Amino acid sequence: MDREVRLVSATGEQLGIMSAAQALQMAEEANLDLVKISPSAVPPVCKLMDYGKFKFEQTKREKEAKKNQHVVEIKEVRMSPSIDSNDFNVKLRNAQKFLSEGDRVKVTVRFRGREMAHTEIGKELLLKFAQQCAEVANMDKEPKLDGRHMSIFLSAKVNKEPKK
Repeated sequence: MDREVRLVSATGEQLGIMSAAQALQMAEEANLDLVKISPSAVPPVCKLMDYGKFKFEQTKREKEAKKNQHVVEIKEVRMSPSIDSNDFNVKLRNAQKFLSEGDRVKVTVRFRGREMAHTEIGKELLLKFAQQCAEVANMDKEPKLDGRHMSIFLSAKVNKEPKK
């Protein structure tokens, strides 16, 4: 325990420097707790407060902040190099919906068998997909071949509020 402390009242006004025992006695008289705010200061700063109420309000604020945050998820859209135009449009609409909800989208083209000899078809397909999404999304990276998969990442352009 420190010999002297700088005391601050529950309302925030300075009560001055006093002995720790005197500060503790004032806290007991006011039916409050004596809490060290800044222990490294000389003399340490203490405040009279209802610590239980303080902790309750702090957890309440944290819960409220957690409730209002939106976690960005990565949604994946998979295609093959020989995809038909209607299927392509369905995948495109799904990706645009994910982007409008504020999620990132990973667009993947899977090559099977001899399709590996024509990876440029998959690259063109991904670039076309990114160009079709250009008004709502930015392409994060150029198409990248990883084993039998070529993929790109798209993220929403403007940080819009997610639709509920």
